[in-house]
Amino acid sequence: MEESAIKVTAICGSLRKASIHHGLIRSAIDLSVPGMSIEYVDISSLPMLNTDLEIDDEFPPKVEAFRQKILQSDCFLFASPEYNYTVTAPQKNAIDWASRLPNVWADKAAAVVSAGGSFGGGLSQYSLRQSGVYLDLHFINKPEFYLNAFEDPAKFDDDGNLIDDEAKERLRSVLLALKAFTLRLRGPK
Repeated sequence: MEESAIKVTAICGSLRKASIHHGLIRSAIDLSVPGMSIEYVDISSLPMLNTDLEIDDEFPPKVEAFRQKILQSDCFLFASPEYNYTVTAPQKNAIDWASRLPNVWADKAAAVVSAGGSFGGGLSQYSLRQSGVYLDLHFINKPEFYLNAFEDPAKFDDDGNLIDDEAKERLRSVLLALKAFTLRLRGPK
């Protein structure tokens, strides 16, 4: 990895191993945009947010490890499935843990991608963006990436891997925009 590579933390709101959202993250990692290093961070072991777990102003070890990953990241890639018009419980839980004071999301760039039915998870993106406003997390506006995963031709294989070349190019465009926005937020060094 280059010394000045942008550190991207990728977070998937689905816990399923063969999730198409995990497939979006795997594809993002495989696209290997120059100057970016993408690391997937598994949120499945985070306990549900409960401030009783914060003892003597310290977080549980798994939460603290997650918060440190967020703190050390330059920006974020969310793969956000849509459940009931919003983000999933595991994704919201991760967001909330990292927002506990001090908020480690603040003043960083983010992008969100999703796949699903007709609107391809677009409503979860809207909900996630609303949370970003309060967290001072700055989402790229364009390009947007939502993918109707169930229309022909197939977009994913049986293991949840993205196989659609046009969608991969759109995903690459998102990563390039995330890189540019992250550098812009950083300002001159």
